[in-house]
Amino acid sequence: MLGRVGSGRLDLTEAHRFPNTPVRLPDGLRWDALALFQGVLDGLRAAARAGGVDSVGVDTWAVDYGLLDADGALLGNPYHYRDPRTDGAAEAVGKRVDAADLYRITGLQHLPFNTVFQLASAAGSAQLSAARRLLLMPDLMVHWLTGTVGAEETNASTTGLFDARSGTWSEELLGRLGMDPGLLPPLRAPGDPAGELLPHVIEFTGLAAGTPVTTVASHDTASAVVAVPATAPDFAYLSCGTWSLAGLELDSPVLTEESRAANFTNERGVDGTVRFLRNIMGLWLLEECRRTWAGQGLSVELPELLARAARAEPFAALVDPDAPEFLAPGDMPERIRTHCRGTGQRAPADPGAVVRCVLESLALAHRRTLRRAAELAGRDVARVHLVGGGARNELLCQWTADATGLPVVAGPVEATALGNVLTQARAAGLVGDLPSTRRLVAGTQPLRHYAPRTDPVGRAAWDAAAARLEPSPRGR
Repeated sequence: MLGRVGSGRLDLTEAHRFPNTPVRLPDGLRWDALALFQGVLDGLRAAARAGGVDSVGVDTWAVDYGLLDADGALLGNPYHYRDPRTDGAAEAVGKRVDAADLYRITGLQHLPFNTVFQLASAAGSAQLSAARRLLLMPDLMVHWLTGTVGAEETNASTTGLFDARSGTWSEELLGRLGMDPGLLPPLRAPGDPAGELLPHVIEFTGLAAGTPVTTVASHDTASAVVAVPATAPDFAYLSCGTWSLAGLELDSPVLTEESRAANFTNERGVDGTVRFLRNIMGLWLLEECRRTWAGQGLSVELPELLARAARAEPFAALVDPDAPEFLAPGDMPERIRTHCRGTGQRAPADPGAVVRCVLESLALAHRRTLRRAAELAGRDVARVHLVGGGARNELLCQWTADATGLPVVAGPVEATALGNVLTQARAAGLVGDLPSTRRLVAGTQPLRHYAPRTDPVGRAAWDAAAARLEPSPRGR
C-alpha cells in the first residue's frame, strides 16, 4: 500500500496484492515466508514505478516467528499459529510459571498459540537448539530488507515473554522458563529507524539508495488502532477481520485477577498506550464457510450471502465464536451445525441461516466483550469504532450497534495500512501527536454511521439472545 500524507491529505492506494497461503507439510502447517518476502519485494517495485517511496514500514499478524542460526540463515519456514503442535504446551509452561504469575507479568490473554507456548512445544527440537535469534514475522521481513535485527514492541507484547509494566523482555519469566535471553533481539519502538534497504533490494525494486525502513506498530491491530478516527477519548474499538479485536485504549495495564479470569489482554500500543482487549474469533468463521461452499460448487458472493442472512430467522441458532473447534481450517458450516446440535439448538440448514448465525454470534460477542472491558477498566464508552475489513459488512455493523446499544462508526477499511503509513509520517514530522493523527483520519477517510435501533422489542430480543450465551455453552 502506498500512502501520501500532507496537510489535510491522507491518500492510500494499492500498489500490489499477493496471496498468503499456508502450506501443510508432514511436520505441520507452515507459512511460506520466502513467498511472502518475494511479494514484499514485488510490491516495493510496483510502488517505485508508481512514483517513489520516502520510507517503508512493515506490519503483520502477531505471535509467529522465524528462527535464525549463527550465520543468520532461516531455520525452516515458520509455523502457523493454527497448527495443533501447541496442544498441551500451556500445561508444560504452567509447571514452571502458574497462570496467575504469567498474567501478573505479561498481562496477556491466554491463547494456546501465544509465542511462549509455541516455544514450549518446540523445547528440545533440533531447530530450536540450533537457533541463535528469534524474529517475529514483521521483524523477519525487516531483517531481510535491511540486515538489521530488532523486535518491535507492540508485537513483542503479544509473545507472553514481555513485561506489561516495564515494557521490556521479562528477565524473570525467561529465567523461570529456562529460555535463553539472547534468543530475543533488542526492542524497538514505533517511529524508530530500523535501517536502510540493502543494495540488492534497491537493485531489484528500483527504489532510491538509502531508502529508510521505519519501525511502525508492526502488530497489525496496533497499527489499526492508530488509524481509529476517534475525536474524543470515550471510545471502544473493534478491529474486525479474520479476528475481532475488541477493546479500549488505556494509559496503563489492567492486571487484576478479575481481568485474568475474563481473559483480557494488555498489549502495547503507540506512545506507551495499552491495548486492553480480547481476541474474538472473527470473520474467519464466515470466510472458512465461503471456502467450503466454493469447494462444493455453491455461490459464495458476499452480497448474496448477506441478503440471504438478512431474510433468515433471527436468533434461530447462536454459537460461541471462540469454541476451540472453530480454530483450525476445515468444514466450518458442518462444525457450526455440530456445535448447535451439541448445545441443544436446531442446526442452521442453509448458507443464509449459517451466515446469520455467525454474524449474530459475533455481534453478541462484541457486546459481551466491550461491556466487560468497560467494567474492568472503569471506563464509560459512548461509541464504537469498527475498523478493518468488517467495516464493509453492513449487517455486522448494524447488528453490533443493535447488540451493544451504542452508535457504531465503521471505517476506515484499510485501517492497518493507514496506521502504518501515519506512523512513518509522524517519524518524518509530517503529522503531529496521536489525537491530531486521528483527526486527520476522521477528516479524510469515508466513514459510515450506524445508530442502534431502539425499539423495545428489538432491544428485548438482543437481551434475550445475549442471555443464551452468558455464560456460553462452553462455560467461557
